[in-house]
Amino acid sequence: MSLLDSLGASPRKSLGQNFLHDKNLAAWIVEKLGIDPRDHVLEVGPGLGALTEQILLFGVSTTLLEKDRAFSKYLHEKFNAPKVEIIQGDALDYDTRVDFLRQPVKVIGNLPYCVSSPILFHFASEPCPYERMLFTVQREMADRLSARPGTKEYGSVSVIVQRQWRVARLKILPPSVFLPQPQVDSAVVSLDRRRPRELEDADGIKFSEIVKAGFSERRKQVRKLLTRFGPADWIDFALSDSGLPFTARAEEISLNQWIRIVNILQPIVVYGGDPNELLTVVDENDEPVTPHSRAAIHRENLLHRAVHILLVNDKGELLLQKRSYRKDRFPGCWDSSASGHVNAGESYLDCATRELEEEIGAQTNLIELGSVPASRATGHEFIQIFGGTHDGPFHWNPHEIETGGFFRLEMINEWIKARPTDFASGFVECYRTVRESLATMAKAL
Repeated sequence: MSLLDSLGASPRKSLGQNFLHDKNLAAWIVEKLGIDPRDHVLEVGPGLGALTEQILLFGVSTTLLEKDRAFSKYLHEKFNAPKVEIIQGDALDYDTRVDFLRQPVKVIGNLPYCVSSPILFHFASEPCPYERMLFTVQREMADRLSARPGTKEYGSVSVIVQRQWRVARLKILPPSVFLPQPQVDSAVVSLDRRRPRELEDADGIKFSEIVKAGFSERRKQVRKLLTRFGPADWIDFALSDSGLPFTARAEEISLNQWIRIVNILQPIVVYGGDPNELLTVVDENDEPVTPHSRAAIHRENLLHRAVHILLVNDKGELLLQKRSYRKDRFPGCWDSSASGHVNAGESYLDCATRELEEEIGAQTNLIELGSVPASRATGHEFIQIFGGTHDGPFHWNPHEIETGGFFRLEMINEWIKARPTDFASGFVECYRTVRESLATMAKAL
C-alpha cells in the first residue's frame, strides 16, 4: 500500500478497483496478447501500470484509458514518453472509431467487475477496429463468454459473442494476486475476431433477436419460443435441417446450428450479381447505347453507369459500409453508404432508391450532390452521387456488406490521408467531389 499512500489515494470501491501486483503474472498476461511491433495497444484501466510496464517493453505505441484522476496523474509522470497517450476519462466514452486510423490495434485490460460487461460490449460493438482483445474479468463472466452447449453457463451472450469472436478462457486468477483482494476468482479471457468464411453468414440483427428469444425461457422447447419468426412447420423444418429434435432446448443448440436456424427462418435475400444481368452502357458523353451483360462490361472495360449514396445522421456523421469479402472488386474495403450499377432502362435516381433498400434496408428522400466522370479510378463508371439523412437502424446484406457505421467527416478526412488503401477508390473520388456539400448538410442538422 506504500505507493498508494504516497499518492494519497486508495482503491475506490465505487470504481471496482483491484490492482494486479504480481509482476510475473502481469508479464504472462501481456505475453498472451501476442503483441507485434506494428501493433498499437489500447489498455483499459491501467491503474498503477502493472500491465503497462510489460506492454512498453515491446516498444509499441500505447493508449491508456484511466478514469481515476489521481492514477491518471501518476501514469502521466511514470510513463511520460512520445509513444504513450494517456486519456483521463470513462472507457465507455472512448470513441473506438479513431482506432481505424491506426490499425492493427489490440486491447487489454483488467476490467472492474461492476462494469465489465458494458465495457467489453462497448469495445466489441460494430463497427469494430480490433482483431484481438484480452481482458481480466470475474470468472463467472469468463465462463459465460466461453461456454459451450450443454453447460449451465451457455446462454444468449455466449452464442451472440461467439458468432463474431473466438473466445477462450486462458487462466483462473485467485484473489491473492490483487490488491485489495476481491471476494471471487477472476479469469483472463481472450477474444479473437473471426475470419471471413469461418462461419456461415447471417444477418446480425436477426440472429440476436432469434437467439435471445430462444433463451428467453430456458426450460421451454425452442420451437415454442420462436413462433413469431415463422409458422410451426417451418420452425420444425429449421430444427430438423439443423440435426436437432423438435424437443431441443436453447442450451443444447450449437453456434453453427443457431446460424442455420436463423438462415432458414430469416433467409438472406441476395440481390444482383448475375453476370448475365443487363446494365446500361454509355458513350463518352454518358449517353446510353446498347446494353451489355455485367460480365462483358467488366471484361471489356465498357463505360457504364453507377450510383453512390451518402447518408448522414442527425449528428452530421457519414454512414460507411465495409464491403464483403465476397465482392470481386475491393473486398474488405470501406465504401459509400450504398452503391451499385444502373440496370438497363433504369434512371440514376431509381437505381439509388433500389440499392439503398437492397443493401442496407433503408428508405429516405435523396438529393443529387454531384457526379464523377468515368475513369480508371471509378472502374470506368459514370457515377451520380446522392445524399440523404437517416439514423438507422440498418440491415446489412451479408452478401454485400461485412459491417458498417457512422463516422465524423473530420475522422474520414484523416483516415483517407493516413490509410487510403482502406477504401474503395470509387468512394474516395465521390467523397472528395462532394465533401463540402456533405459538410454543409452536416452543419444544417
